[in-house]
Order: sequence, then C-alpha cells, then structure tokens
Amino acid sequence: SGTQLVTSSGDTTVRLWDLSRSGCILTLRGHSRAVRGCSWHSCGDFVASASADCTSKIWDVNSERCRYTLRGHKDSVNSIEFLPFSSTVVTSSADKTLSLWDVR
Repeated sequence: SGTQLVTSSGDTTVRLWDLSRSGCILTLRGHSRAVRGCSWHSCGDFVASASADCTSKIWDVNSERCRYTLRGHKDSVNSIEFLPFSSTVVTSSADKTLSLWDVR
C-alpha cells in the first residue's frame, strides 16, 4: 500500500513501521546476530531477512512468526531479495556465494 516500511537492525531485529502512524507496529525477533538486510514479498504478506548469524528467515507478517529459516551459507548473509511475483529468494553472503531458494 506504500504506507509501511521494513527495516533491519544491528540489534538482531526486523521492524515494520507504519508511516501513516509514524511508529513501529511489529518487531520480529529470531536472529542471533545483526540483521544485514530485509525485503518485502510483492504480495505484502511476507518479509525476508538476512543476518550475520549465517541464516536468512522468511517471516509471515500476518501471524507475526518465522515461517522458514534458510541455512546453508558459511558466513554472514548480507542481502536478500524476493524475485518479483515468485516464491524465489536470492541471498548473497560474505562466503562469496549467491544462493537461490524456493520458499514455497
């Protein structure tokens, strides 16, 4: 809708902000180290996060829970992005790899 923003943080959280209310509406916790990046799915119901804990997570915004934890990188996951209108996520890591994940 263009009224919400998702942010990653060094405090290990992912936060959803409502710009019309000027405040945080949801804090997602589950990573053990800094969260380096995050991304919305095009449907608006899911958020992906990438962390220095070597994992990525797929969050269900409606249930406010982690749906999947993606493991496989050997170093910090520094970015994550949903491919448009798909269930595929791409991650990049300090281990010098890119990974494609099917998160259905």
